[in-house]
Amino acid sequence: DKEQTAAVVNHAIEVGINFFDTADIYGGTKSEEFLGEALGAKRQDVIVATKFSGPIGGSEPLKRGGSRRWIMAEVENSLRRLNTDWIDLYQYHFPDDTPIDETLRALDDLVKQGKVRYIGSSNMGGWQVVEADWVARTNHLNPFVSAQNEYSLLNRKIEEGLVPALRQYKVGLLPYFPLASGFLSGKYQRGEAPPADSRIAAWGKRGESMLSDHNFDVLEKVTAWAEERGHSVLDLAFGWLISKKFVSSVIAGATKPEQLDANVAAGEWRLTAEELAEVDEMAKAD
Repeated sequence: DKEQTAAVVNHAIEVGINFFDTADIYGGTKSEEFLGEALGAKRQDVIVATKFSGPIGGSEPLKRGGSRRWIMAEVENSLRRLNTDWIDLYQYHFPDDTPIDETLRALDDLVKQGKVRYIGSSNMGGWQVVEADWVARTNHLNPFVSAQNEYSLLNRKIEEGLVPALRQYKVGLLPYFPLASGFLSGKYQRGEAPPADSRIAAWGKRGESMLSDHNFDVLEKVTAWAEERGHSVLDLAFGWLISKKFVSSVIAGATKPEQLDANVAAGEWRLTAEELAEVDEMAKAD
């Protein structure tokens, strides 16, 4: 709600957080509105990232996607909801079958108009990042500078195709679900039902798949490793990510101000190359 959003945003700024990520579809468009109102005069001191292409208004086919028509309309809606004159990072949330040339040309126009500073992708595969970079550079368009994808100690699928592309084309990663939907918070126990108010419980069968023996094996190993060094598994989940050179920042959800303190503290941990290699080995895919 609006009051809790303001409390979280204000505390985030107090503890040094200056990057806020949202999307037009979050909270039925209310997320952008609440963030814009919470920032107020502090808007100029922070980086605001939002996204387009997700479905607005249910199943209506013209209110989604990467077409020029929708981008030009929806950016105005996001600017109004965020109560700002510009968006620092405008991200293509869910790539569809729109030719990437059309999407990039529309986004390039927004950058030239000053409505958007930089553009990024979200949920793209490695080959899509490569294609987008090639189209942008051969047509002298602004390229994607970031990629927002799921990445955590328990979900490392992007390391095979996406990460090499990001490194090659100097694109920064903004991983979401850094705690594997809360699994790496330490509140789940092997053989026990997840808390009724948890995300994993709300996801039904999808959530149940998170509670696998393999995941608990990894959790127990990395938890012990972190505790030997005076840290929690939550610290490790964030520290492992932010220690990767291709990671620019970490997308971490928070519903209470006090959660931010733990996230910020965790983000201060930098693992050495040797420690990263050890953790990588413990968290190998099944």
